[in-house]
Amino acid sequence: MSRTTFTRYVALGDSLTEGLCDRAPGQADAYLGWADRLAGILNGDARLAGASLEFANLAVRGRRIADVVDGQIPHAVDLRPDLVSVMIGGNDLMSPAADPDALATRLEAGIRDLRAAGATVLLANIFDPQFAFFLKPFRGRAAVFNANIWSIARDQRAIVLDVWGVREFRDPAMWASDRVHLSTRGHRLLAAQAAHALGVPYAEVSGPETTVAAEATAPVPPDSVPFRTWLRVYAIPWIARRVRHVSTGDGMGPKLPVPQRVEFGALSGPVGLSGPVGLSGPVGGQH
Repeated sequence: MSRTTFTRYVALGDSLTEGLCDRAPGQADAYLGWADRLAGILNGDARLAGASLEFANLAVRGRRIADVVDGQIPHAVDLRPDLVSVMIGGNDLMSPAADPDALATRLEAGIRDLRAAGATVLLANIFDPQFAFFLKPFRGRAAVFNANIWSIARDQRAIVLDVWGVREFRDPAMWASDRVHLSTRGHRLLAAQAAHALGVPYAEVSGPETTVAAEATAPVPPDSVPFRTWLRVYAIPWIARRVRHVSTGDGMGPKLPVPQRVEFGALSGPVGLSGPVGLSGPVGGQH
């Protein structure tokens, strides 16, 4: 097997990795997301080497760095993966008293544990918030946190998934109507970026059926949602939850806590994803 071939992949993080706003075609209240899509790509790569991929997604909406380090990482270590992706920190950085250096130090302890267990770590940094007007005040601390991510990756020999530097994410079409989560198009791009970071050649092949499915399940783009509607539907409820220290993910567990084989039938091959990543167990969540 080549150095880019993985056989057990575990995804860690919050709502972005859980896959919110990337609805699975034909499945009510079920989401895919970039990590699930990456699993499909990696499975195609593994099959070229005569193997297959098992995948678990432990991400849960609303989670923070402490949740990942204290809960998700020990769970991941027990699963003995050869690849772990970690995308976390956005919820932490939006807290008024957030210290990006302290948060990075906390995260590094978890990355060290994953590396000590022998896993390759794909460590994502934070999206550049300058194109979301309500997140611009957090740009400075996000930049400091990202600088730490590069240092952690160097010291722990992790691979950086550099989402800050991807200019395509400046396109409003990459974001869902809440202006916080990725749209289906954004998740597809992020999966491709992750594959490239891992050294897995990948270019998506979109047929007519893929385009129709994507359009049928895509959330309303942010530019088409009036500002007052956005405030009422998304912003004010989010602020209320922050004030009450509650999360939409409270009481929820991961959508795929046990590694399951990715079904090859859902894929058109290692260079194309014809539909949702097929798993032998349920993939779903609640909004």
